Amino acid sequence: MTSNVDLAQAVDLTAILDKSAEEKATQLPIPSGWHILITLPEAEEKYESGLIKADETRRFEEVLATVFFVVRLGPDAYTDKTKFPTGPWCKEGDFILARPNSGTRLKIHGREFRLINDDTVEAVVQDPRGISRA
Repeated sequence: MTSNVDLAQAVDLTAILDKSAEEKATQLPIPSGWHILITLPEAEEKYESGLIKADETRRFEEVLATVFFVVRLGPDAYTDKTKFPTGPWCKEGDFILARPNSGTRLKIHGREFRLINDDTVEAVVQDPRGISRA
């Protein structure tokens, strides 16, 4: 059976999209269990030589990024003392390294976020500038 519903008009997003930055921030998901909410740093617009990158190149660099920013930890993240005997591997506000395409990918107001498991974190980095995928 074919539906005649226009999906573009089935959901009115103007109430969300017209909100202030502070109101949009409250729309971020709160990770449950051992999950961590991370976001991707935006890809540089230019190469070191000054040439402007194509939009597709920037999107590719963002999607396959290995550096992420920790936004929120779930309530059970790093609470398993057997699995994490030395304590948490990261905290909110850290830049971390994780595998590209890790976790559940979602976009909120055009910005990509991911939900990853706490044991997905491979390292914490002090300064992510200059780190890129090899």
